[in-house]
Amino acid sequence: MDATTERLVDYALGVNYEDIAPEIVAGTKTRLLDTLGCIAGAWEHPVSTDARRLAARTSMDTPATVIADGNQVAPEMAAFANSVMLRVLDVSDAYRVKCGGHPSDIMGAVFAAAELGARDGKSLIVGLALAYEVYCSFTESHDANSLGWDQPVYGVVASALGAGKLLGLDREQLGHTVALSLVPNMAMYQTRQGELSAWKGCAGGNAARNGLFAALLAQEGFTGPEQPIDGKFGFKEFVGEFDWALEPGKPPYRIGKTYLKAFPICYQGQTAVWAALEMRDQIAVADIEKVHIDTYLKSFTMMGSDPSRWAPKTRETADHSMPYVIAKALLDGGVTEASFSDDALRDPATLALMQKITVAADDAMTEVHPGKVPGRITVTLKDGKEVTHELPFPKGHSQSPMSDDEVKTKFRELYSVYGAPAGAEAVIDVVENLDALDDIEALFEAFRSGAEPAAVAV
Repeated sequence: MDATTERLVDYALGVNYEDIAPEIVAGTKTRLLDTLGCIAGAWEHPVSTDARRLAARTSMDTPATVIADGNQVAPEMAAFANSVMLRVLDVSDAYRVKCGGHPSDIMGAVFAAAELGARDGKSLIVGLALAYEVYCSFTESHDANSLGWDQPVYGVVASALGAGKLLGLDREQLGHTVALSLVPNMAMYQTRQGELSAWKGCAGGNAARNGLFAALLAQEGFTGPEQPIDGKFGFKEFVGEFDWALEPGKPPYRIGKTYLKAFPICYQGQTAVWAALEMRDQIAVADIEKVHIDTYLKSFTMMGSDPSRWAPKTRETADHSMPYVIAKALLDGGVTEASFSDDALRDPATLALMQKITVAADDAMTEVHPGKVPGRITVTLKDGKEVTHELPFPKGHSQSPMSDDEVKTKFRELYSVYGAPAGAEAVIDVVENLDALDDIEALFEAFRSGAEPAAVAV
């Protein structure tokens, strides 16, 4: 083991439920409920259906559960299917400092490991909080994204350690788990360039699958490459020197800082959409001459710098298109999953308004990011009048958090795609009492309790 791997492993071994602060336990439950809503809301999404169908090809004596349909499949395929479903709508949580991503991607791995190992609710909280800590602390340490490496690179390590913890792996096994997760799985940032594909919503699920698989390999006695991070051709050789920002001996806390989303779009567009909605009653769309959006550099790069963002051909590109999501917000008064149907992507009014929208990176906004995630919209009307609105944070940011009631409302709305209201309330009750849960299967049973008949199979 190299020194960085030792730090990761020793941190994982030292995490105990009793040391996690009550507010972080509560925050973990909030992220779990939010993520389960994402799974339910994605029930009918074609990529979700494909992932479940792929998972259903596998079976074994020690399976794990695909949450939405209850199929018992190979654990790594359950991890993949569950993490694809939670991510594919792009309404799951986010976290960004030097680089970023969607830390709830790890949940598929942790769910499966909980079924195979420590099945109680307290252990699930530990696994989730630990994996989030590993994931989020890396984003505070180094900007691997700008060097061409995608978020699954640290997501796979976080998934592996969260899974390994619940499987009860020892120090040596966890060291091999880190190596077996990282060395074979250096994911490229090309996933998020140009016209975006279905893989945009699957990359994190693949990291969950491979992280769990690494832990299972180590559990069976497989050994991993020496010095996967600090070695001659280890991780740092490709991304440069950095210090992984885990604080030894400090209980996990970063899960309580991640950002929840109100809209199923790239996080970098959340503030601008809120600004558009708040100014909508001051303007008539028919009177708009032009719209200009000022934002920080990362937001501009992801959502307003590529020509594909003005002519999105896929849902994945549209939810990462600043002109598209702002046009929808101004025209429709919101951005929902319906905003990305095939008909919506071809809507003439939307396409026409998009051509009036420009986006720019503002130096002052870039300077305050990521401490703030600002957005400013200036609408020029045909009579020459200008209307401007600026916000520093979107609802759901740690500086402007959603209330418990708002998270529950979001969950209920997403769950309605999958099942009846009684099922939503059953899930809420189990999550609120997660630390008293004896077996994770009760959570999955609650989820399926409201399922429509069509939800019993892929």
